[in-house]
Amino acid sequence: MKMQIKEFAEISGVSVRTLHYYDEIGLLMPAVIDKSTGYRFYDENSILQMQEILFYRELDFSLKSIKEILSSPDYDKNRALKEQKQLLSLKKERLERLILAIDSAVKGENIMKVFDNSEFEKHKAEAKEKWGQTPAYKEYETKTKGYSKSKWNDLTESMDHIMAEFAVCMKKGEKPESTEAQNLVKCLQNHITENYYLCTNEVLAGIGQMYTLDERFKNNIDKHAAGTAEFICEAIMTFCSN
Repeated sequence: MKMQIKEFAEISGVSVRTLHYYDEIGLLMPAVIDKSTGYRFYDENSILQMQEILFYRELDFSLKSIKEILSSPDYDKNRALKEQKQLLSLKKERLERLILAIDSAVKGENIMKVFDNSEFEKHKAEAKEKWGQTPAYKEYETKTKGYSKSKWNDLTESMDHIMAEFAVCMKKGEKPESTEAQNLVKCLQNHITENYYLCTNEVLAGIGQMYTLDERFKNNIDKHAAGTAEFICEAIMTFCSN
């Protein structure tokens, strides 16, 4: 069974734009592309692959992590599904606790303990360690292994500062292709390479797309100014095409 991209988007519940992006970053590529028309076609195997991606997305894994996991030579689908089930069960239990805690909150009782998500995060970290055995992931693990809490806070602030600078640049009326915006892209690329992993132009392009397609990233960036995430994405695309 072959499906055109629009039909596959409807079945999988994601947008056509998202499927184009997944193809661009090598996360989920069409089963067949008609060379004469350029039409993308998906099949039953594509559905299975999308199911795996959606499971990881439901567990709040980033697209980068999902790609690393699925492309790992040690990836065991059956084992991963069992571990996904365990993680989803933990998430379900936490949501049930939160729902029950609402009544207590209405009564004015202290319910702060129900927000503890440490067990889920612990299992998630263990899963990533098992699944993410790619060179980029290993580099990230090695480089960040000794980072203190203070170091992580500094890195978060530095990244947030770069995003704020993009927002200022945009509000000044600069274009994504302007020298100022392009210098900020280079600053972003250097920051990632120096502190996390080698950020090639290919990797950077994927990050730029993620800033607009992943709502969590988009909302966090756009807190500086509406449209900042889109501005950064366009600036990165210009940078990587030169």
